[in-house]
Formats: sequence, C-alpha cells, structure tokens
Amino acid sequence: MTDTVKFHFDGEELSLPAGLSLAAALTTAGIRGFREGPNGATRGMFCGMGVCQECLVEVDGNPNQRACMTKVASGLSVRTQSARPALVASPQISSNPLVEKPDILVVGGGAGGLSAAAEAARHGAQVLLLDERATSGGQFYKQPAAGFALLDKQQSDGAALLDDALQSGARLLDETEIWGAFAGPEIHATRRGQAVIVRPRVLIVATGAYEQPRLVPGWELPGVMTTGAAQTLWRSYRTLPGGRVAVFGNGPLNLQVADELRSGGAEVLLVAEAAPAPWTRPGAAVAMSAASPGLARDGLSTLMRLRRGGVPVHFKTVLSRVETADGGLRATTDGAGGEVVVDAVCMNYGFQPQNEILRLLGADFIYEERRGQLICQRSDECETTVGGVFAVGDCCGMGGAPAARVEGQIAGCAAAAKVLGQQAMYNRGANLRLRQHRAFQSALWRVFEADSQDYADIAQETLVCRCESVTKGDIDGPSQEPGVEIGGVKRATRVGMGRCQGRYCSHVLAKHMALAQGRSVDERAYFAPRVPIKPVPIASVLAAQEALEADDA
Repeated sequence: MTDTVKFHFDGEELSLPAGLSLAAALTTAGIRGFREGPNGATRGMFCGMGVCQECLVEVDGNPNQRACMTKVASGLSVRTQSARPALVASPQISSNPLVEKPDILVVGGGAGGLSAAAEAARHGAQVLLLDERATSGGQFYKQPAAGFALLDKQQSDGAALLDDALQSGARLLDETEIWGAFAGPEIHATRRGQAVIVRPRVLIVATGAYEQPRLVPGWELPGVMTTGAAQTLWRSYRTLPGGRVAVFGNGPLNLQVADELRSGGAEVLLVAEAAPAPWTRPGAAVAMSAASPGLARDGLSTLMRLRRGGVPVHFKTVLSRVETADGGLRATTDGAGGEVVVDAVCMNYGFQPQNEILRLLGADFIYEERRGQLICQRSDECETTVGGVFAVGDCCGMGGAPAARVEGQIAGCAAAAKVLGQQAMYNRGANLRLRQHRAFQSALWRVFEADSQDYADIAQETLVCRCESVTKGDIDGPSQEPGVEIGGVKRATRVGMGRCQGRYCSHVLAKHMALAQGRSVDERAYFAPRVPIKPVPIASVLAAQEALEADDA
C-alpha cells in the first residue's frame, strides 16, 4: 500500500495510507480517543464491527458516524464527537425506497450466509444477500480492505467463498444497515441514503455473534478493545492496535490473535487465559484431536510459536482492572500475570449470538447455562419455529465457521426446495461433516471451559452499561426491589437504553435478576427486543412508513 490520503482530525492534518477505516487510520496515528462519553470521559473503538457504537465521530459536520465502518478519504474533516452533539438535519433519505421481493433473503455475509446464498442460488432460487460491511466475509474470514493483499489461507478461503456466492447468481447488497424485522417476514434497512424494504418468501438469518467482555473497572477506557477488533485492525488494514499489547480472555481466538499481532511486530507482553492449561484436560483434548486433527495441530502450533517468541502465556488468569498509566494502560490480573503497562488491552471472554432479528420474528429459544447464551431452536434443516425463517451459524449459538458453512449449505438447499415446491435433496456428507464440526466445537469448549464472571464479584464502580455509564452500584438498589423485573431496572437506571441496545449488559443483568428472584434464566429474563435494533436516522423510518402507507392506499 503506497497511496496516501490527507484529512483533518480536530484540525490537525493527517497523512495516512489509503484504504483504511477511520478507526484504523486514527489508531495508526496513535489516536485512541474518538468521542466523549456520557460522563465526559473519552471513549474509543471497542468492538471494531459496528455493534458497540463507541467509536462515533463527527465527519464533515455529521455526528454519529462509526469510525470502524467509515472509510478514510482525502479532504475529510473529522472531529471528536461531544457527549451531546449539536442537532443537525437528518441525512437525506430517498422518499422512494428500494423494494425487493426475492425468493430467498439471506441476512449476513459471513461463512454461513455466503454458503446459504450460494447453495440456494445453485438450486434455482432468486437469492438476495444483505451485508452491513463493505466487504463480505464475516468475522472469521475477515477480508482485507481494498489495496491490501490476502494475508493467509484463512483469508484466501474466505475470498473463494465470497467469489463462489457471487458466481452462483446470488445478488449482494453491501453496506446495508438492517434496523427492523417484521412478520411476513419483512426486513427494513438503509443503504447509501436510500430506505430498503425486502419481502422475501423465505428468510435465512446468518448474523453471527459478537464478543463478550469481562466487566472490570476501566474496561471502557480508550485502548481497551475486543480481541476481534484488534484482529480486524491487523487482518483488514495491517494496523497494529499498539506497539505493546496484552491479551485476556477465554478461548482459542485470543491465542491466535496474540500470535498474529506478534508476527506483525507488536510486543505481546502477556496472554492470560481464564481456563486451565489444555493438557490438564486430556480427555477433552483427545476428543478434540479426534474430531479435527488438523485444527487441533494448528492450535498447538500457535501456542508453541507464542512460547518460542517469548510471550508469557498464563492459564487460570483473568483481567481484574485497567487504568491509565505511563502514557498507556496498566492491566492487572488476579493470577500469575501480575501487572503490565501496554498501549492496548484486548479481551474476549466468549461470544453472544446476534439474535435480535430472530427474537423480533418470534423464534423460540432456550437458555444454555454452560455458555450463558440463548440458543435458537431449529429443525434438522435449520428452520426455526417460525415457518419460512431459517437460521444458520453463530447467531444460533457458537458452533464455529466450519459448522456455519455446512449449516448454510443445508439451509440453502432446504429453503430453495421450499420456494420451488421441490423435495429437499439432503446431502448425507454434509450432515456427517456437520456432526464432526459440532463434535470438535463441543470438545474445544470442554478444553477451554472456565468459570463465568459472577455478578457478585463485579466491583461497585464498574460500568455494567457502558453506553449510559450505569455502574453496578447504580443497579444494585433497584434490582433488589421485591418483584422487580429487568424492565423495571431499565426504567430506573437507563441500563440497556444506550446505542448498543443492551448487547453488552443484557446477558449479565438477565442472569443476575433471575438468580435473585429464584427462577431459571430464559428469554423473558432478557430485555425485550425492539425496533430499531440499531441506531438509524429517523428519516429512514419515515421513508419506510411512507412506502407502507402507499401500499395500503
């Protein structure tokens, strides 16, 4: 990458490589604070995938632009967004929405969505795929931005999958922000200044998952980000999250990203894994190796590279506090890692399914205690309890990218048969591969099984809802009122009312409230899903409403 662009941030001119997101460009320039939080404290990029809404900046006078989803361009005037940005006119939204009526709509351009779209199109169905990102591939295959070469086989496999979907005849609408899901099914979205309404005969939801943090004092500080966000910076934009990095969490992604950042030139001062060392659980390790010898070898090789590279890897160790120190961040553990001062603290303590669309449409869920997730109930063909709505991949519960690809093939075949009035041709090989992938994932998480964070152990000053700066201390009183439900705590404290719509606090509070009232956790313990599922200009809602009124006239 040799081309550069010049733009201004808070009046200072920056010259940086073309093709970067604003978040990557500012990180490259050593800038980690992007906006003011509700209490005046500085906030920065956290999730790196458009979920957390923490990296908002003002671009050319327009507030609320996500730096992680906005491409840098010459001449831009970017400013730190204030906690209460000035009111400006809503962006222009075309009064003539794009209305699509495909046979099959696939939502999500990751491993499962791309596979489902390709399979359904090859069976003769008219397929439309909506993806929020400018470049599809999802979080596992994380494709490089324009102008950057493919990094490794993982990215090459993702590029081949994307090409396969496009060659199948499926149509792709990228940069499409979905904000509503209604019975029908009917999906409402916004794309490049135009409202989008899609009324498919069959819907396949493949929205993936987002990372689960550990709630500790300081987790909202600029420079603290999810492990996946750090990986996106590197794999998509060849940007390191910092020169000195520490990685905390639970699961193999943390080891992989630590190794990638180390190979990219970062000094990885610590990797802290919450689970015991894998070799202390030989039964699960053997089962994992039997299910997928290649993936098991890859994991062991990653750990050995970290060891040879001098990276300390501590097991049964978790992050306990982050604070500013010495021009960086001081991260403290409650285990063998002690303290380290770094530029970036990366964390991933598991995942939560992005199931908002499925919940809005009324699909049934059960709660899985071991992982603390709502699991969507599906048939063997991946159809939910709502007829004509299929779901594949990690939005249904964590199964991994290989399983998502096979589920996509199964769902794509079944969905095409449904709309074409044919008998689904079930592939025994696909079902066998799916069982193997699921067996591997089951063994993998037995190897990495660790205690989840206990609400009682969260410090009083810790933010539970980072969007609204609601602390555990703020929640404790209202949550202990006799007979109070999670909605009552929300009204009393504003927890879950922020831009992320409770994605980072809901699973914590749902479990706490259920246990406090002596009942089991289920879907009703969570905040009720509601439209819009993500922040959207009011003009988008009005444009959609006008289109619906015109249809009824």
